[in-house]
Amino acid sequence: MSFPKLSSPPTLTDTVAKRLLAEIQEGRAQPGDKLPTETALAEQFGVSRTVIREAVSRLRQDGIVEARQGSGVFVTGATGNRALRIDAAELRSLDAVLHIVELRRALETEIAAQAAARRKKRDMAAIDAALAAISEAVAAGGDGVQEDVAFHRSIAHATGNPYFLTTLTFVSQFLVAATRITRGNEARHADQMRAVLQEHAAIVEAIRGQDVEGAREAARVHMINAAKRLSLAHR
Repeated sequence: MSFPKLSSPPTLTDTVAKRLLAEIQEGRAQPGDKLPTETALAEQFGVSRTVIREAVSRLRQDGIVEARQGSGVFVTGATGNRALRIDAAELRSLDAVLHIVELRRALETEIAAQAAARRKKRDMAAIDAALAAISEAVAAGGDGVQEDVAFHRSIAHATGNPYFLTTLTFVSQFLVAATRITRGNEARHADQMRAVLQEHAAIVEAIRGQDVEGAREAARVHMINAAKRLSLAHR
């Protein structure tokens, strides 16, 4: 089984930053500890000082380490406000991508439920337009992937909770390439494409009827089937 890369391979900076973070997370570098100098780290990792500087800068941006004037760089011990990150370079196997689909399923089901409970007329109009755009894109010979993303965003917007929207956007970005692969498969099998559109329509109708549990279930079924289509596309 093979799977297309979803992003560029990890850079030296990525690798060094990850290794340094692991040292801190696993307790080998404690809060208050001073990191070795750039020169010492460059020698240990076998990379340039520029790579070390960029890697440490990433940890500083996340609040993991801090620079003290004239003293060096120290571990802060701050863990609560780190940015959420998923290493896209690790998503090279079908299993890894399915883990992201599983995460998205948990998110999408609640988004659909909350959209059903809270949607306004203007939200419904936006959702209907987004659904129609997918069919139009496919009819024009496209894969409809970007339109699909916009459709799910329109549902998240209808919840009135901006954090649903930002979290969905974050998670979905890791599935765009994989979705293109399944859409290529669906384009060759009209029944599968019809199934996708029917699943979308079921979500929309549950939201229209403000059927909270129905919307939750429709979204759950859609994401379960999306995982199945991914698996079939990579047999």
